[in-house]
Amino acid sequence: MASFKKYRVGRKFKLADVDPGDTPFLGGSESAQREQLDTLAVELDDLQNVLHAEGRRKLLLVLQGMDTSGKDGTIRWVFSRTSPLGVRVAAFKAPNDEERAHDYLWRCHAVVPRTGEITVWNRSHYEDVLVPVVEGWIDKAETARRYAQINDFERLLAETGTVVIKCMLHIGKDTQRERLQARVDEVGKRWKFSMGDLAVRTKWDAYQRAYEKALAATSSAWAPWHVIPANSKRHRNLMIARLLVKTLREMKLTLPPSDPALDGLVVK
Repeated sequence: MASFKKYRVGRKFKLADVDPGDTPFLGGSESAQREQLDTLAVELDDLQNVLHAEGRRKLLLVLQGMDTSGKDGTIRWVFSRTSPLGVRVAAFKAPNDEERAHDYLWRCHAVVPRTGEITVWNRSHYEDVLVPVVEGWIDKAETARRYAQINDFERLLAETGTVVIKCMLHIGKDTQRERLQARVDEVGKRWKFSMGDLAVRTKWDAYQRAYEKALAATSSAWAPWHVIPANSKRHRNLMIARLLVKTLREMKLTLPPSDPALDGLVVK
């Protein structure tokens, strides 16, 4: 069985050391892989039910990655068998006027998971230590302050019952080019394409450096980062599904004690 240890971000982390084409969690035939993913999705639904019933803790999954890295696809496939009543998705786009009028974490705290809930962030507060850094809107001192604030914010979540899982979907530049071209070539996918994607692509190396620094500075014991090799969509989905199931199993979730008055009760 493949290990997550290699892909967990530590102190000496270098993004270049992780090959986006790696597929350590991909084994067997294509049909077997699809069956594995479905089995994991079913177990994830069962675990979410117990999380809800237990009513004490919650789980936050943070998904970050370059354009076309597969954040939407991950959500679609990993949670394909999970009741929508137990999973909530929040997508972070460029802040609007109301959000800009507050501190950058304000909009994030408004959508943290409720007790018994799994919440998925499609992009997140990490946009505020990526885009402003690459564009030169904040200096090194402000960037360091934000790293510290983010660590404190995530420690608050952890200390109040939220298990935080952070995944950086790591794709190669050639893979991104192919996926962007597919959006242009396939009429049904053109709605996904933005000319702004090309502008961001010209700053690929700067974003890779910004990711490397942000991940290394904010991978903590209470909210670790995992880098997910994501050139293979199926591998990406399987690895994240396994990480979620592993985490929920390790939480030792328990159902609340049943009401003794129900013993022997016959419904007529």
